[in-house]
Amino acid sequence: MKLRWNPIVKKDLQVAARSMRLSWGLFAYEAVLTMVFLLALAIIQQVSGSFYSNGNVYGRLIYLFPVLSIAQVCIVALIVPVITASAISGERERQTFDIMLTTCMSPFSIILGKVGSAVLRILFFVVAGMPIMALAFVVGGLSWSYLFYFVLTIILLSVLSGSIGILCSSICRRSITAVILSYVFYFVIYVLTFFPMLLEYLFTTGGWMGESMLFLLFNPIIFYEEFFMQLMTGESLFGVEGSNMARNGVGFLTYYLSQGKVWLFSSAACIFILAFLFMLAAAWKVNPMHSSSGRRRKK
Repeated sequence: MKLRWNPIVKKDLQVAARSMRLSWGLFAYEAVLTMVFLLALAIIQQVSGSFYSNGNVYGRLIYLFPVLSIAQVCIVALIVPVITASAISGERERQTFDIMLTTCMSPFSIILGKVGSAVLRILFFVVAGMPIMALAFVVGGLSWSYLFYFVLTIILLSVLSGSIGILCSSICRRSITAVILSYVFYFVIYVLTFFPMLLEYLFTTGGWMGESMLFLLFNPIIFYEEFFMQLMTGESLFGVEGSNMARNGVGFLTYYLSQGKVWLFSSAACIFILAFLFMLAAAWKVNPMHSSSGRRRKK
């Protein structure tokens, strides 16, 4: 059975493969990871050789995995909006957007293809960084299944970042404006989701946070902190124990979501749903039927 590729994915990957920009990007990605690895290794050796340490450097090499993983997460979070923010607005600037809409592909297929091509390009970078990541597993004694789980989380983050970029690209006419708007969305998701919890903590007696922590299910920062906590220690980031929820300062749902790996999987589902909604909004925006109806109302 022949595998059917999305034509947008096939075209974007062919264009990217023929450009030297991809090669230089891979080189820069590897260089940054190498510097992070050497810097982390030097810090671990220095800490292990200090007066207050027992000198066991091998016991601390396990921390190379979260350090290298966080470095890759930061790189992906920064470059994916740049890749996808020009996906639709760039087509408008090159005056090829109307031609793309005349194809047999639906608006959602076009959006899905643009996001899919961005995710596959990110996977090129992740696979290229595998040899450096493998050093952390060889000297750190970690299970190789952790690397598989990390790749899955990178795909999830790429889908979210790509959906944000493609939505902003469908809204804005210029690529630079779409990039700026993408980072505004980043600020809302990464920073403002903390506000309900902070406000409830400050304005209630006894530091009660209640269910306001549920907004953090959409926050990738908390997702990755919970991910590394579960892998490295087997415990939840929130550390909610006991049956006295009032003493722990959390609500009923937050208490039960913080048990085991429930929060991790719930957060992954919320992030995926949010990305799917962004892609639906982008497809609605690029749909010529909606745009034409909007023009008729203005007339």
